[in-house]
This record gives sequence, C-alpha cells and structure tokens, in this order.
Amino acid sequence: MGSSILEGKRLLAVDDEPDILDVLEENLEAYGVKLDKAQSFEGGIQRLTSYTYDLVILDIMGVRGFELLEFAVMKQLPVVMLTAHALSLEALSKSIDLGARAYLPKDEIDRIVPFLEDVLNLSYESAWLSVFKKLGGYFGKRFGPEWRTSEREFMEKFQKDPEMRSTIIES
Repeated sequence: MGSSILEGKRLLAVDDEPDILDVLEENLEAYGVKLDKAQSFEGGIQRLTSYTYDLVILDIMGVRGFELLEFAVMKQLPVVMLTAHALSLEALSKSIDLGARAYLPKDEIDRIVPFLEDVLNLSYESAWLSVFKKLGGYFGKRFGPEWRTSEREFMEKFQKDPEMRSTIIES
C-alpha cells in the first residue's frame, strides 16, 4: 500500500445513507484514518462544532450538505462533496462557489482514496484540476459536453479574482 497523506488523519463523513458511511470506513481503515460519522445535518453540525477535522466529506441531499459546506468552509476545513441524487452541473457549480475542494459521484466511491489524497496534497485550484482530469469522461457522459463550461468559468474566475485566489490559497 505504501505511505499516504491520509495516515493518522481525522475525517468527518456526513451522509444519510449508512451503507455509504460503511463503504467510506472500509476504504479508509487501511490508512489509519479516524473517521467520525453523522447521518443528519444536526449530527454534522454537532461534530463540526465539537471537533477539528483534517477533511470533511459531505453528501448534498438528505443532510443539507450545502449548509454544512458553508459552515465547514467558515471553519477553514477542506471539504469534499459526495453525491448521487444531486449530481448536476448546478450542484457542481454551487460546490465550487461555496468552497468545496472536490465533487465526487457516489458511483466512484471505491476510488475515493486518491481523490482525498489530492485534496490534502494539492492547492485548491490543483485539486479541482485533478478532479476534472480524473472524472472528465464521467462528467461528460453524465452532463454532456457543456459541463466543461463550469470548469472553464471556475478557472477564469480563479485566475481573475485575487480575493478568491487569496482566500483559497490561505485555506
């Protein structure tokens, strides 16, 4: 397996589907990750208020994931959005706008480790580029070729907006 930046990290996963939380735990246990889990918005807020995390994984639907995202970003925590039902260009764009570090379909949950490693290893901009590179084909099949507009808009906004760049680089 080799060394991973995930070793010894404390993560929070919030999802209303217990089987998703179990799969995350199974995928991460070999890395010595301490995974806290919550199945509701209230449980997520309670954990985010009580503990500090190296990374947060949020479902969008069922747990008010965008509200949890805003709260976690306010606490300067890196966040990965993991979704099935909210897999859309609008949700992708909103995730970017609210400060998520990655946006992953639940269909790809078995490949989550390299995505989480990228989020912890790479800058905000580079992590998104990695997501787009790794999942470009998936997003293209799911959203059609127009999905690239979101990627292009993000990169243009990132390059032109010094406030966005400094906020992202500092977190």
